[in-house]
Amino acid sequence: MNNSSAYSQSPYQQDILAADYEQTTLSFAADEQGPVIATLVRKKASKQTSKAVLYIHGFLDYFFQTQMAEQFNQHGYDFYALDLHKYGRSYRTGQTFYDVRQLSEYDAEITAALEIIATEKHHHIVLAGHSTGGLITTLYAAHHPNHPFIKALWNNSPFYDFNTNIFKKKLALPRVSALGKRFPKLKFPSELNPWYTKSLHKDFYGEWDFNLNWKPTHYPKVYLSFIHAIYEAQKEIHMGAKLTIPALIMHSHQSKNPKRWGTEVQNSDVILSVKDIEKYANKLQGDVSVMTIKNGIHDLVLSAAPVRAEVYQNLFTWLKEKID
Repeated sequence: MNNSSAYSQSPYQQDILAADYEQTTLSFAADEQGPVIATLVRKKASKQTSKAVLYIHGFLDYFFQTQMAEQFNQHGYDFYALDLHKYGRSYRTGQTFYDVRQLSEYDAEITAALEIIATEKHHHIVLAGHSTGGLITTLYAAHHPNHPFIKALWNNSPFYDFNTNIFKKKLALPRVSALGKRFPKLKFPSELNPWYTKSLHKDFYGEWDFNLNWKPTHYPKVYLSFIHAIYEAQKEIHMGAKLTIPALIMHSHQSKNPKRWGTEVQNSDVILSVKDIEKYANKLQGDVSVMTIKNGIHDLVLSAAPVRAEVYQNLFTWLKEKID
């Protein structure tokens, strides 16, 4: 993707979620697959506010977590979410879903979203991310230490390391990443737990409704380009990236890799290692709080009702202490 910050913005229109959600399309310079599009979704609080949040989704994902938006609204924040290019609302026919060579490709659309949010009279912005989005937001905050409007960072199970054994981390991953730089279209087994998305969707075992074309239940192989982009980005986290804003990093109390359906799917992170998240969150330099959520799943805000209630209580208590 062309990393130029030049973009055009369409007028807001009603979003796919509900009448009180709006979306605007951000168009950037085309790449080899055609138009590069990002989609900014917003839901305004009932009263005018100078506070806002910008949420970045994870891999195989897009924004659909309406309860999270409502919680931010109830606590006096206008809510914004970005569907990154080639994800969700931003995907266009003929493109490769989730295609990326380096995570800095997303900087232009995050910067554009922040500009729009600031133009809409917000000067206290919380940057938030889940999983891969948490890795992206951490690095964005580290690379923009003097941003005038970003006041805090909240990450929900950020992708700070690959969930694999020490042998693969030390020997295999560097080689696979190097291969991904040269041959980005090669594929590699994803090793993603097959029960995760089924545990969420109402048509299987969950309570949520979302587009299974945009967040699929099955994704057996991943492009090496993605592995390369993540691996290179994680190096900076592992060295202890420096943050100049307060950060809250949340994760479940346990990770599991169940082979069949059971309670472990519903009370564990079955995608990432919580020990890795904790280890590398604690290496970040700055005012960083690391918090364990008992019985949380990978996307903590989609956990069982009592668990996600704890997530929100802790989050807004922390925000009140740090920036309100």
